[in-house]
Amino acid sequence: MARRRQAEKRTLPEDGKYHSALVTRLVNTVMKDGKKSLAQRIVYGAFDSIVEKNPQSNPLEILQRAVDNAKPRLEVKARRVGGATYQVPVEVPADRQAALALRWIVKFADARKGQPMKESLAAEILEAYQGQGNAIRKRDEVHKMAQANKAFAHFRW
Repeated sequence: MARRRQAEKRTLPEDGKYHSALVTRLVNTVMKDGKKSLAQRIVYGAFDSIVEKNPQSNPLEILQRAVDNAKPRLEVKARRVGGATYQVPVEVPADRQAALALRWIVKFADARKGQPMKESLAAEILEAYQGQGNAIRKRDEVHKMAQANKAFAHFRW
């Protein structure tokens, strides 16, 4: 960690097609090796698939609800106290909540084999929107871990 000063948060530019910073974050999460145009094709293709499955729905609202459903409220952090390491439950800052939710959605979409990435990303977003799927299971796992270690909450600082 830097000792001098806190790094300043830069605001992300809105995405060109949907005019949403959340879509920009999703594109940046999908992107590998700096291939942004490929990541945009994947994300926009996933949005097209979502619109095909739900013609009257707005893909931005579905993505927003999916991310909100997958956001973890609590997580555990390792703290060393007197030679012992404790898993201390802490509240997750809002920016990290969204980052974790997007990361989990993309990771589990990438883990689906046998179909194109845009199809698996669309399926993962729709599952998270409905409150099920792997990203929701991961969030519940993290919450369960924090609940189990509630006894060490007094080590939080």
